[in-house]
Amino acid sequence: MQPQDQIETNRPQSVLAGARAWIITDGKAGMVVQCKGVADALGLDYEMKCVKTRGIWRALPPWGPVQPSDRPGRPGALLSPPWPAIAIGSGRASIPYIRAIRRYSEGATFTLILQDPRTGAGVADLIWVPEHDRLRGSNVVVTVTSPHSYSPERLARLRRELPPEIEALPHPRVAVVLGGKNGSYKFTDADDDRLAKALESIGRLGASFMITPSRRTHSRLLRVADKATQSRPRILWDGTGENPYPHFLAAADWLVVTADSVNMTGEACATGRPVYVFEPSRGSRKFRHFHQRLQGIGATRPLPSVVEQLESWSYAPIDSAAVIAREVERRYLLRFGRTD
Repeated sequence: MQPQDQIETNRPQSVLAGARAWIITDGKAGMVVQCKGVADALGLDYEMKCVKTRGIWRALPPWGPVQPSDRPGRPGALLSPPWPAIAIGSGRASIPYIRAIRRYSEGATFTLILQDPRTGAGVADLIWVPEHDRLRGSNVVVTVTSPHSYSPERLARLRRELPPEIEALPHPRVAVVLGGKNGSYKFTDADDDRLAKALESIGRLGASFMITPSRRTHSRLLRVADKATQSRPRILWDGTGENPYPHFLAAADWLVVTADSVNMTGEACATGRPVYVFEPSRGSRKFRHFHQRLQGIGATRPLPSVVEQLESWSYAPIDSAAVIAREVERRYLLRFGRTD
């Protein structure tokens, strides 16, 4: 299937709402977020199943079988009937389990894999990949951004329920979403300082800040972001208590996101608000393609080294989970002709 510019403003009631589902991952946060995004868009009643392989079974996915302790019929097995209507998997470790579900359920479970399974397109009923991945096929759905749970309806609800400390921040409110070093982006000290300089210039324009780090945010990056914004009204999440990130997204007039996370950038673009992307050193072809596409859609712009004014632009909120959900519904109804 060809890539879709997945622009949504409202999610209709899913025909699969309330159907039983399993989400199968190895527990990595990025995978769980994407799977939950699709499950929420479908309105599924889902159960999380975390694959914990041991010994040689760690090395066999995606090609090997399910480890013996998880096969149906074993006490405490991860895979045991009754089989769900939908099974959603993500990550290499989930692939043998999705394959086993298709076999043991005798086709009664509709299977969906998020991200390229590296085993070809025939391993599941439907596969989603981001546009910057190469896998294509008749059962492959492609979108620019990753699925998430920030539907227009959820963001509208979050805006109606802002905590008092966020409500008290003066406009313009700028959410700063910090990632960190990965296999593609280096984040040198000079990169950290460049971001700090940009944030200082935004502060001089009278902005308040809502700042949240991620698991990969290195201490120096958080430290310079702290120093650059300390003269302005702000909330900087220190990692204790509940993460205010969902309310930060909802409350932001502008957003600044580091380029290293496809998930975080896509979630920022769910708001329909201007998104500035800060790009550290190095990068990769996939990341460049991803960010160029979002700029082409009109959702994001590169963060200037010095922000002389907060530019205003608009675009329809991007909701990839809704696109994937519609394709699941369409194929499920074609195959089963029912939703029970």
